[in-house]
Amino acid sequence: MVDSQPQGETLREIAARYGRAYNTLRAQWCRHPAWPPPIGKRGRFNLFDPAAVDRVVAEHFDRQAVALEPRRLYTAQQLEDAGIGVKAGTIRADLTRGRWPEPDDTEHGVNRWTGKTVMTAMTGRRGYRRNPRTEQDD
Repeated sequence: MVDSQPQGETLREIAARYGRAYNTLRAQWCRHPAWPPPIGKRGRFNLFDPAAVDRVVAEHFDRQAVALEPRRLYTAQQLEDAGIGVKAGTIRADLTRGRWPEPDDTEHGVNRWTGKTVMTAMTGRRGYRRNPRTEQDD
């Protein structure tokens, strides 16, 4: 007997594979223009091609490691522009809440951090991944 069902993954399966919340996929990732179209259905759930999903995630959603010059000083905006995966406003907000390191230099009232300080802060920064034990089944 030949299985005529397309092989694919539901959003919940994709969320579990990437360690993300289902609602993140449904509300954000699926609305991205590059998100692949469904290839079929399993029951009432859309199925997506895992290889196509992997390509979109790699190109648009994964934080890429960025090499910063260790001794160079960067402003929050320069760090955002360098593509560290954190917005300048988030850096400023986290600084006031004690979740970002103090600046290495504040000359002329401008907060600046060395690349080494930023890379150390980024290695300790949580990745906002969902705990798989808290996921609910379909």
